[in-house]
Amino acid sequence: MQQQKQTSNPDSLPAHPVPVRPGLAGQSPSPQNGSANPARAPPVRQYNMPTPQSQQAPSPRSSLDSRRFSQAQPVSQAEINRLQAQVNAHPQDHKTALLLAQKLVEASTVLASENGRLDPRQTAKNREKYILDAHRRIKKLVTHGYPEAMFYLADCYGQGLLGLEVDTKEAFNLYQAAAKAGHAQAAYRTAVCCEMGPEEGGGARRDIPKAVQWYRRAAQLQDVSAMYKLGVVLLKGLLGQAKNVAEAETWLKRAAERADKDNPHPLHELGLLYESENPDPAVKQKIIPDDQYSRELFMKAAKLGWKLSQFRLGQAYEYGSLGLPIDARSSIAWYSKAAAQGEHGAELALSGWYLTGAEGILEHSDTEAYLWARKAASADPPMPKAMFAMGYYTETGIGCPKSVEEAKKWYGRAAAYKFPKAMERLEELKRGGGAAAGVGGEKRVSKDAKGARLQRRDARAQGQQGQGSAQKEEADCRLM
Repeated sequence: MQQQKQTSNPDSLPAHPVPVRPGLAGQSPSPQNGSANPARAPPVRQYNMPTPQSQQAPSPRSSLDSRRFSQAQPVSQAEINRLQAQVNAHPQDHKTALLLAQKLVEASTVLASENGRLDPRQTAKNREKYILDAHRRIKKLVTHGYPEAMFYLADCYGQGLLGLEVDTKEAFNLYQAAAKAGHAQAAYRTAVCCEMGPEEGGGARRDIPKAVQWYRRAAQLQDVSAMYKLGVVLLKGLLGQAKNVAEAETWLKRAAERADKDNPHPLHELGLLYESENPDPAVKQKIIPDDQYSRELFMKAAKLGWKLSQFRLGQAYEYGSLGLPIDARSSIAWYSKAAAQGEHGAELALSGWYLTGAEGILEHSDTEAYLWARKAASADPPMPKAMFAMGYYTETGIGCPKSVEEAKKWYGRAAAYKFPKAMERLEELKRGGGAAAGVGGEKRVSKDAKGARLQRRDARAQGQQGQGSAQKEEADCRLM
């Protein structure tokens, strides 16, 4: 992380990266008094800067990749010889036989060249030899009905590994065979294939009732993804199922008990279920709100790296909800973590924090406010609120040259998604209306006496808002 040039700069937060990104380093702060040259171009930042290793979220891998890279040490010929001896001595040891096959696949890349001593032709021959041997052993295990081998070979067909052509139909058949033999992950994959259908690569006819049956079977076999999926399906009445909040809660709790870095989302969904501000009437009838329990669930998921929970904690610390105190430092910290993973709501929230600044915590920067809003506006699916923010910034010249025409384009994009404030502002501009509405609305920020910068309301900073204020604040605000 680059150090700030001014030692007095308060834009430094403990235990999380400074929100100012390297693309802006070395630039002088943009003028805050409105005297910026209108001819200058909007600021540009490279958003694909490499993330420091300590901040990178673990990249999702398929189960096949996870197994392949699960060993810390690369395969050696001695290990392969040892495994071959074990398999020869115990032919019915299917687990060791599959491990040997997987090691042979790894050897096709690690050992084929004999540490670079062989020429490309001989290396290719060795690679083919390892792959063919692995494929033969896996097929033999499949013939013997070993579910784990079926699942592995299904992955290979689905991804085109082991020298195989991608064949989603064969992958589905193998998943289903393994599922019928009691393989939990295979049952979940079978359900996904039935839900997707052949058009989306499912390899089988789309059959929603069958998909639900397999989701239930996988959940009963303790597959975490299936428990979560079934919980969400029943909670929201998806896939032709009637809403059943009580059963949904049961499955989400079971999934949350098994949450880990690969599966943090059950914790988040269960946290939403117990929030006192949950707007679903069916949930209110069945679930007794518990903000403390909800907060604990969000915290667990956030620490596992789940960006939606990190964003939710940023909101809670900003507005004083979930029983948490208003704490600008913690809010910015959690927003920063979520934004680093591409959570667009957090990006827009950081735009708001940069717009107002936080005394002793985050330095006010119109340029950063503009850049974070622009990144949020590139969301897919689109984020109308961020588009409206870009309209406001370009109309008033915050962090960029003032341009009413460019602002109309942004307002138009937001209005296309029926965003009320954008529709109102477009109508005002068509009628030759006055200045744009105050950023954040009267309830959020206001100009100080000198008009030099925006500030947050003292009442909010002093924690005088009620616990239910977060959603009302969200609904009332003009920008963030």
